[in-house]
Amino acid sequence: MPLVTSAVLAYAAGLLIALSGMPGWSIAALALVVATAPPRGRLLLTALGASGLVSGESARQGERSCEQRLAQGGAAEVVLAAPAAPGSFVRGVSSCGVVVRMAIREGTAATGARVRAQGEVARTSAGILITETRLQAVAAPSAWARWRAALGTGIDSTFGARSPLVRALLIADAGDLTPGVRETFASAGLSHMLSVSGLHVGLIAAAILLLAQIAGLPRARAEILTAVVTAAYVVLIGAPLPAVRSALMLAAASLSRIAQRPTSAWATLAIGAGLPLVDPRAITSVGYQLSAVGMVSLVATGALGRRWEWLGTGGWQGTLYRSVMTSVMATLFTAPLVAAVFGKVSLVAPLTNLVAMPVMALLQPMLFLAAVLLPLPAAARFVADASEPLMIAIDRVASIGATLPGAAIPVLADRLSLVLACASLAGLAVACVSRFPGRALVVSAAACAMLAWRPAVARSGLTELHMLDVGQGDAFALRTARGSWVLFDAGREWEGGDAGRRTAVPYIARRGGRLQAFILSHPHADHVGGAASVLRALRPAYYFDPGYAGATRSYRASLLAARDGGVAWRRVRPGDSLVVDEAVITFLAPDSAWTEQLDDPNEASTVARIRVGRVTMLMTGDAEAGEERWLLEHRRGDLRADVLKVAHHGSRTSSTSEFLDAVQPRVALIPVGAGNVYGHPEPQVLRALALRAAVVLRADRDGTVIARTDGVRLEVETRGERWTVPPRGLPKPHAPGQF
Repeated sequence: MPLVTSAVLAYAAGLLIALSGMPGWSIAALALVVATAPPRGRLLLTALGASGLVSGESARQGERSCEQRLAQGGAAEVVLAAPAAPGSFVRGVSSCGVVVRMAIREGTAATGARVRAQGEVARTSAGILITETRLQAVAAPSAWARWRAALGTGIDSTFGARSPLVRALLIADAGDLTPGVRETFASAGLSHMLSVSGLHVGLIAAAILLLAQIAGLPRARAEILTAVVTAAYVVLIGAPLPAVRSALMLAAASLSRIAQRPTSAWATLAIGAGLPLVDPRAITSVGYQLSAVGMVSLVATGALGRRWEWLGTGGWQGTLYRSVMTSVMATLFTAPLVAAVFGKVSLVAPLTNLVAMPVMALLQPMLFLAAVLLPLPAAARFVADASEPLMIAIDRVASIGATLPGAAIPVLADRLSLVLACASLAGLAVACVSRFPGRALVVSAAACAMLAWRPAVARSGLTELHMLDVGQGDAFALRTARGSWVLFDAGREWEGGDAGRRTAVPYIARRGGRLQAFILSHPHADHVGGAASVLRALRPAYYFDPGYAGATRSYRASLLAARDGGVAWRRVRPGDSLVVDEAVITFLAPDSAWTEQLDDPNEASTVARIRVGRVTMLMTGDAEAGEERWLLEHRRGDLRADVLKVAHHGSRTSSTSEFLDAVQPRVALIPVGAGNVYGHPEPQVLRALALRAAVVLRADRDGTVIARTDGVRLEVETRGERWTVPPRGLPKPHAPGQF
């Protein structure tokens, strides 16, 4: 390994140790450096590692100082990463570089706008959280942000329903991708294709170089043109770190070919991976880490190709051998990072990538061409239509791959597991490039054996309420500190499947523990659709039902499944309680006398309060205004809750002003499907929640959300990020007459 590569790795390892909460790759990188560096260079590399440690600590101190200033209150200037409106929960970056998350109460602003945010400020593990945020515009989005927004609008009008995927592949805007699409691609091992990275930039660069040579440009000029156009493209899409790394490596390789100076793959990697020399925080970006580690896997595969003769076979067989080996190695080396982000490792990734790569090699240049032709709508639409079969193919590969038996396995990505996995793969990388791989293989095998032997203890010691992403339907899973489960509703059904079999059962099964009870809110198909599958697969001890007879086929199927499986059926009665470990579930509604006069199952929804210590959670099913009035008349004192499951997917028929005043939620969870035809959630409901200082989280934007508590503190996890919800003070006044 060239000394420059060792130097970059040593410095990066020091940065990771200082800046990362999970320094697995720090230890792996240090092991790689120590194993491959010449003895006389180890002192220098140790000094560089220490320098990285100092730089990282300095950056952390600066970040802490910024957080302290923001936490003192007052207004914070923030550049928004998404559109903001009352009731939204958006992310931004402060003027001193700290990530800020805001629950918006007043004001609207576009993506990229600079705003002054003022509200209740709290420091959390994921940065600064501002609740009751009032926005005041400071500056309009920059010219670059406006250009990117215009490009996104052009993509939307040209590609229609396919535009969310095209935005992700072309301009690194994955904000409109549904959690379901992300989950499907992750299970199929294709999640790296959903963000602009080295793969996408490399394919575009290859297409530009080919066109330049077809046009008759000399090789040197073609290389320069390719590097310039690629760099301009990366800058215009916002310079995502993986794309910047790829552009730097392409430029270095082009200059090397023009100068006719051979350069090793390790040295090229060092140039591309040197971004932390300029921006220390770059080392903590998962996208950057995946991109750099993926390049390490390519270098290791190349070294094996020179060592193993069968990988050098000519013809289609050799191409197939090398493609399979490259895909397997990339899957192996990125597995720890993928596990840390998604909580799973795809076993079908080598196969799906082998099929998807040729499709992507054709699709990405076509999408780039369509973007170039956007000023000519007819021409852009022609190219978009031509790319439609390729987009269908990519989507089909992901869907089929994700549904294969055993496509992905859940993993517990705690810190020790990550360190052991990274150490094993570091040893494997050394073995691939070393002339004497024996010692490195022993280290790799030992770390792998410890990882396999170590028992996986998945209990967090906290009570968790999981809002499962089941589309337009409800499914909430309560997990106790001892690993017991209670499931509230089981999502919808469709021809040939249901959310119970597809989502709820695998979700609970891979985390371990027994399902103690299933609680149905009401017999509508979007709540009871997956119940029969859950009851047959997990066989809980009890099935709680409000007792409002429904005519849906899935409701009858759930009763038959309970009977056949020996699941005890219980009718919900106000005042009854179910105790599961530390959680006390008290049923507040429906009352049988109340339900006799109803003709709408929504108004007979099960309403249950979950109490863990001093923290309460309120489950409301699809209760509408009438049942809310009944609760206010008969159970008002039991309605105050820290976490509110917003009734009826945020419909205007629920969440009345008086009811929300009684609940005063700190966190509001809305189970809603992306792009649903009902228009849920209603903007007026979002505004009402915002006026009451609730942090609103939605399944269509945030995917599966987990609320955790130890009985005192409340923590929320969205998309792998955890943050603590500040304690609730006195009820906040809101403007009279507002809904």
